[in-house]
Amino acid sequence: MQGRLDTFIEGMQGAETLDDLQGHIIGLRDVFDVEHLVYHSVNASGGQYAALTYPLTWVDRYLEQDYARVDPVVQGCYRRFHPVDWKRLDWSGKQVRDFMGEAQDAGVGQQGFSVPIRGPNGQFALFTVSDRRTDTAWNKYTERHVRDMILAAHFVNQKALEIERGTDETQQRNLSPREVDALTMLAMGYSRAQAAESLSISEHTLRVYIESARFKLNASNTTHAVARALTLGLLIV
Repeated sequence: MQGRLDTFIEGMQGAETLDDLQGHIIGLRDVFDVEHLVYHSVNASGGQYAALTYPLTWVDRYLEQDYARVDPVVQGCYRRFHPVDWKRLDWSGKQVRDFMGEAQDAGVGQQGFSVPIRGPNGQFALFTVSDRRTDTAWNKYTERHVRDMILAAHFVNQKALEIERGTDETQQRNLSPREVDALTMLAMGYSRAQAAESLSISEHTLRVYIESARFKLNASNTTHAVARALTLGLLIV
């Protein structure tokens, strides 16, 4: 598969529109020799894009019934950072079992493997392959191709970002030295009172620095701001 995947990635670089990317998704499904392949992305403002090979009747039904609320793949992967086989997800509960039965009737397949992806500014995406292989055959398949699926997932996401934004890069506003100091103290486990005392400032002033840093990092809360700053290499702890 490696040679075919390399050829696909090279060809995908020429995609200029999301419609172009849809065509490449169909080709990628054939490269992986599975029944279906899905790339679905949601940005921080709620905008969504999907390139997939599912029947459109099933896509319409899924959206109409808002099945994302109960879909174990969506719900389970949103809380994960690592790829997951569908069999490891929680399929208990009548509503979930009914959903899966309907999905299989639509041709989705009982086997699946999903790669969660987190991109710039709160983007969340899922790359999924599904099939109707037996458990034994599917286990062998995923063991053999897990690295290829992860690689393809991130290349597809990169290309989708480039098409949507013109680049896969995101502008990063620099933190001031005091904002870095404030987040560093919190990252080290200091309370706000301890951090303020250590920096010889009031807690009110500390809060101003933290909120300013949170805004620059597009973080939903202080914990998120610290995590993003660490990920971006802005803090030395």
